[in-house]
Amino acid sequence: MDKKPTNSFQTHFMDIHEEVLSEGDEEGTIKNEDREEKHLNKTTTKPREPKRNHGRLNRQVSLETGFSVLNRERKGKDERKTLTRSGTSLGGLNPANKIGLEGQKRDFSIFKTKSTLSKQNSLLPRKIEKELESQKINGTSGADDDSVNASVPAGRYFAALRGPELDEVKDSEDILLPTDELWPFLLRFPIGCFGICLGLSSQAVLWHNLATSPATRFLHITPNISFVIWLLALAVLIAVSITYILKCIFYFEAVRREYFHPVRINFFFAPWVVCMFLAISVPSKLAPQQTLHPAIWCTFIAPYFLLELKIYGQWLSGGKRRLSKVANPSNHLSVSGNFVGAILASKVGWKEPAKFFWAVGFAHYLVVFVTLYQRLPTSEALPKELHPVYSMFIAAPSAACLAWQSIYGEFDGISRNCYFIALFLYISLVVRIKFFTGFRFSVAWWAYTFPMTTVSVATIRYAEEVPAFISKSLALGLAFMSSTMVSVLFVSTLLHAFYWRTLFPNDLAIAITKRKQGGEKKPLKKAYDIKRWTKKALTKNSENKDNSKNNGYTSPYDNRSVMA
Repeated sequence: MDKKPTNSFQTHFMDIHEEVLSEGDEEGTIKNEDREEKHLNKTTTKPREPKRNHGRLNRQVSLETGFSVLNRERKGKDERKTLTRSGTSLGGLNPANKIGLEGQKRDFSIFKTKSTLSKQNSLLPRKIEKELESQKINGTSGADDDSVNASVPAGRYFAALRGPELDEVKDSEDILLPTDELWPFLLRFPIGCFGICLGLSSQAVLWHNLATSPATRFLHITPNISFVIWLLALAVLIAVSITYILKCIFYFEAVRREYFHPVRINFFFAPWVVCMFLAISVPSKLAPQQTLHPAIWCTFIAPYFLLELKIYGQWLSGGKRRLSKVANPSNHLSVSGNFVGAILASKVGWKEPAKFFWAVGFAHYLVVFVTLYQRLPTSEALPKELHPVYSMFIAAPSAACLAWQSIYGEFDGISRNCYFIALFLYISLVVRIKFFTGFRFSVAWWAYTFPMTTVSVATIRYAEEVPAFISKSLALGLAFMSSTMVSVLFVSTLLHAFYWRTLFPNDLAIAITKRKQGGEKKPLKKAYDIKRWTKKALTKNSENKDNSKNNGYTSPYDNRSVMA
């Protein structure tokens, strides 16, 4: 009896209290030692398993989480309503913890392809799940949180982001990656860079029509301008495509988040639209006969059609990604490709496929147009910062006008109706200059040149059909505005890329969490089930008592409780 049995809990308890408790709590430690001695005496006399005291074990915290627990005890629960956008609040990192902070600063593995595949093929064991639950109780969450692994809902992007392309994080949001350092280049390279290719390739189509159209023959424009722009657009397309393919290889998680982005998903159609634009405006020096093989059209339209089936299917029956939830003006980009494909199909001599794609594009254009004009009260509110994207309204009707004229060979009533719709929308947007001011430059602005160029080409075709001073002046004016806009954006892009080096900032839009952090914590599933079971049991007992009283029957348990 002289030797006391050793207990691992006792040693761990005394070591933690030596560092956590203050010097003024000596009386409390003496009382705790007396209670432990009594508890050990009881265990020697009665050999039974000791009960776990959860209240005492809560204070037996590790050194990593001890500081965070003490900080939470000092501060109130309602004191921290907004999270700092440092990228380090996730993962249970404290700014005072320098080791953890340095590890998080350079940790971009959660967006790498290898980590994404391992997440999809891994199942957490029960032991690791318990550790994750204990981390959530202590106010921490690891890097394998569901906000990283799972896809972000479409409504979450509207709630967490703002800006012309939903590319700016709101001040109340936190992100998964650090903001105090520059991310890798591939991680900062957005899918919106294909908008540069859209603007240049559509300009090649415009200058090709200016050089060959009878309505603008008096200008004596040389075809060499179109040839130079075509080569520039082809070079930019190759460079952007190679860079984004490398991003798909090394940072597939970032590409997947861009795919679920309600605005950027439409830019996945852009590479194939650019290829079709380049095929339509191919210079006579490269194709003297001006005839293209149908295999070219099949190569460009096949991936476009497969992606179209996926996206349009989600619009129709996609639940959280139905059109009423994710509708935004950039959806016109995915619709306009149908008309560009119809133009190329008619150029290679396939009239029936051209009519098919024209019908599909026009049907979905009407749906998108009505949805954006009359938004339901239950759908996500369209942010005010999305005003510049409204120029995409012009692209679909003007492209439909050109496609119909290319298929049937004449600028008849349907072509004119589509053209007048596009012209009215263009004028209604131009008169509202303040509608497009107050936003910073980004590569996504290139996508807004594509609608302006398309309506300029449609005006040139209208001037061919109606040769008048007003129609020719309108064609020249719109072509001048479109070319001026492209020139300004081209110079701005070069300055931001090579002089200021601010063309590709950190892409914060893809680093948002799945759920809003810092909100009220939901109870654990087990505790919630017990609470719900208790509530149901009490409700059932009260109903049984009421029924027994109504039937004149008294339960013996009721008598027993009354006697007690």
